[in-house]
Amino acid sequence: MESYTNLISAKVEELLNVLDNGIASKDRASVQKAFNISADIYSDFTTSDGKPFILYNLDVAIIAVKEIGLGPTSAICALLHGIDKKSDYSLDNVEKDFGEHVSEIVRGFNSLSQLQTKRISYHSEKFRTMFLSMIDDMRVILIRLSHRLNDLRHLELLGDKLAHFISEAKYLYIPIAHRLGLYKIKDELEDRVMRYEQPDIYEDITNKIRETKRKREVYIKDFIRPIERELHANKFNFEIKWRTKSVPSIWSKMIRQNVTFEEVYDLFAIRIVLNCKKNREKEECWKVYSHVTNIYTPNPKRLRDWISTPKASGYESLHTTVKGHNEKWIEVQIRTERMDEDAEKGQAAHWQYKGIMKKKDTENWLSEVRDILENPDQIFHDKSYKSNGGKKQESVFVFTPMGDLKQLPMGSTVLDFAFGIHTDIGAKCSGARINSKAVPIRYVLKNGDKVDIITTKNQIPKHDWLSFVTTDKARTRIRKHLKESMYKEADIGKSMLLRKLKNWKIRSNDDLIDLLVKYYKFEAGIDLYYSVATGKIDLLDIKHVLQNYLDSDMQPKQEEVIADDSKPIKKKPDIKSSKDILYIGENLKNVEYRMAKCCSPIQGDNVFGFITTIGGITIHRTNCPNAKRLREKYEYRILDIKWIASGDKTFSTAILKITGDDELGVVGSISKVISDDLRVNMRSINFQTTGKRFLGKVTVSVRDYDHLEQLMAKINKVKGVDKVVRGK
Repeated sequence: MESYTNLISAKVEELLNVLDNGIASKDRASVQKAFNISADIYSDFTTSDGKPFILYNLDVAIIAVKEIGLGPTSAICALLHGIDKKSDYSLDNVEKDFGEHVSEIVRGFNSLSQLQTKRISYHSEKFRTMFLSMIDDMRVILIRLSHRLNDLRHLELLGDKLAHFISEAKYLYIPIAHRLGLYKIKDELEDRVMRYEQPDIYEDITNKIRETKRKREVYIKDFIRPIERELHANKFNFEIKWRTKSVPSIWSKMIRQNVTFEEVYDLFAIRIVLNCKKNREKEECWKVYSHVTNIYTPNPKRLRDWISTPKASGYESLHTTVKGHNEKWIEVQIRTERMDEDAEKGQAAHWQYKGIMKKKDTENWLSEVRDILENPDQIFHDKSYKSNGGKKQESVFVFTPMGDLKQLPMGSTVLDFAFGIHTDIGAKCSGARINSKAVPIRYVLKNGDKVDIITTKNQIPKHDWLSFVTTDKARTRIRKHLKESMYKEADIGKSMLLRKLKNWKIRSNDDLIDLLVKYYKFEAGIDLYYSVATGKIDLLDIKHVLQNYLDSDMQPKQEEVIADDSKPIKKKPDIKSSKDILYIGENLKNVEYRMAKCCSPIQGDNVFGFITTIGGITIHRTNCPNAKRLREKYEYRILDIKWIASGDKTFSTAILKITGDDELGVVGSISKVISDDLRVNMRSINFQTTGKRFLGKVTVSVRDYDHLEQLMAKINKVKGVDKVVRGK
């Protein structure tokens, strides 16, 4: 270990020198203290090649500071990450020595390290979102990016972790680096991934680049020379850089454009970097563009103006592709020194340029980093955000036992997760094992939970489940199960009620059921039947209700009939007088009568009268469902009724029930016949569809029976209508 002392000292000095740009002496002392603690704890640890482990942490810290642009806090966290897992130096000790913000970053780093990422290729976007939702300080993400880059720079040390780390880099860290504008790091990660995944192709392209290196250098010098002359002549302060594009970039173009290596358009990239004042940046860049395109013919389709509209990451540059000698295409990038620094270090460089990082006020920058990652298509602006980006966390990310990642709304429970997997699993769910610990169905899921659902054969959805589930899917499935269960119970209740009515010698009909529904204040018959099945209503109570109704409306009391004046007189009913014909109509006075609701007669119908126990007369149609029973039991209370002809302005209400095939436009056709053709006033209209059939119920105002018959005949001729009958 002593042989590495000089190397360790050199690394520490490099880290401190990089940080020296504007940091306070106490920050430098804190970094030195973090190194001393880490070096002491890791003194007996080595990497697989025998080197001191502390060198690895130093490399991560240097990448975070030097290549990403982070500050002393991140350097401390990089030196201490994972240290509590390898020693008695706990996070409480970290907080005591370096403050709460450092301990929180280390804690966040450790929590991300525990996540299962074996199936990340299937859920890469969700993983990136989950990473953001699990941590409060964006430095956690950036230190992890530094960590993984350092891993891939030492592939020989990874062993059986190599494939897993390559997958993480490909699906997680490369997209993050790209969104943040860390293009240099992105290119390096892509290069190392391709070397591992496609070594033959990588080697072939590398060899071709190597073989053409000398010719390429000569070509580039010839290409640059006239540009340099022109820019010097016009007093520009500039530097020209050039490079061959990366192997992954070239391979991507070969695939995308379906061309060979030799046919790749812009194999080289020339960068003109201007030194000018910030308020003249755009003007100077476009002037240089003008001079370049005067010398070489540009491809207008390949112009990229990221100066007027920067990329989401804040990247600014003016790109054009021009045709050089021998018909070769060359990409030319024009930018300023500030833009070039931004392109090297992304958002970190942007904030450093403004001087904010030097003041250690990183809150705005970290919020901007989060904003860029959460909103990849958003254009970069200089804004100030709260440390959490001003956004409420909306999702929770959890794993199945197989490692699949599931995204649910924040506040979701075990039951939401179960219904998200499958309806049957949700219906039978009785709990879960979260990270191998048993929890109830109400348990609220947390980011990173591994959820293994427990089902029970006899479990069924319950109404109180609706009070704690969060997802629409779970709520809909629970309601569906409850409704299906209610229908089954209602069928049982209906059978029970009909059986009892038969025993009580009471004939069941719709009027009777409607009476009970109204009495118990239900919405429909199914609620009545369900209440009977579940015992909420006693059948004996129903018997008393029906008996009271029948006694009050049907039982003869030998005391009242209708006289010629408005007041009923009490006497025994005279059968002979009750058989006399009674004429009724709108001008009839001194006789109390009403139309029976069970059959809703209208003028012109064949009707009869029934003397009620309270002295009035109820008018029924002769084909009323109750007519036979009334005539058999209370024949002495029946009156023959004749209509008195009335004026044209008299209207009666009638109900029509219409059935047929649910064809396009059938309801409109029926409405047209009623309202337009016959000019009948509709009081109400209701249509319901079941499968391919419909049932309509229309309430209309008609003059008389003949008018109604005419209307029914017209409706019967509408295409799609099967049957039109009088309703009640």
